[in-house]
Amino acid sequence: MTMPLHVAREAPKLWRKICAETSVEVSLLSENWKYLLAGIFFQYLHGLAAHGVHYLHRPGPTLQDTGFLLLPELGPERAYMSETLFSVIFFSFILWTFNPFFFQSKRIYTVLIWCRVLAYLAVSQILRIMTFYSTQLPGPNYHCREGSKLARLPPPKSAIKVLLINFPHGAIYGCGDLIFSSHMIFTLVFVHTYQKFGTKRWIKQFAWVLAVIQSLLIIASRKHYTVDVVVAWYTVNLVAFFVDNKLPELPDRSIGSTTPQLLPLSTRDKDFRNKEEHQRFINGNSADTTD
Repeated sequence: MTMPLHVAREAPKLWRKICAETSVEVSLLSENWKYLLAGIFFQYLHGLAAHGVHYLHRPGPTLQDTGFLLLPELGPERAYMSETLFSVIFFSFILWTFNPFFFQSKRIYTVLIWCRVLAYLAVSQILRIMTFYSTQLPGPNYHCREGSKLARLPPPKSAIKVLLINFPHGAIYGCGDLIFSSHMIFTLVFVHTYQKFGTKRWIKQFAWVLAVIQSLLIIASRKHYTVDVVVAWYTVNLVAFFVDNKLPELPDRSIGSTTPQLLPLSTRDKDFRNKEEHQRFINGNSADTTD
């Protein structure tokens, strides 16, 4: 009986915390929605550019590649391994960005962190588009090789067919958008962001290990040449360094303790400070706050 009573008693506190945090984030969203919308729209433009280069792709012999010589080929039946790891990294990061709604240790604001992430992605993807349109290489992926019906796209019959980018089939079976790897852009942006704004040292170290494993799996599954992965590693990190120096620092909400608690403390002072934090944002004051 003790556990159900404890959960029943703490549930309203969690709900109040979620409501208070939502109020703060909505205030931030009202100020920054244009940046978020622009970043999200650019994701579509990046997909459109990647789909467009598929029309230019011409299959040919796979280029000589050091990574292909050193790493055993996984084959089409095990190509899912790299996608599975990428999905774990992708969705884990998304869940982390929403941790202020549930955890007492609130170092970040969800809206502001996504503005920063989308800035990293946009700059990296602009460089990527410029690169893969400069030179189209024969794709090493199995569906991009000579003899595959998916290696070349027939000329589009209408602009709508191009604008819809044949999602999600076009994203999965694209060819020609090689240098540099889009999967590595997302992976490295997410890992860098947690490295800079996360709190758990072991998660930071583990995240970099996962990024290295992701790199090796992409090459072993022949989805990209080694150069696509290598260029992504130094380009994305340089982009992050550039963006961090150009954009203002995000407000740090840490409370001196990096140990998160699922539920807020049951004191009236906590609720008062959440309301006070919300009021400061309404008044335009973005100073650091503590809970």
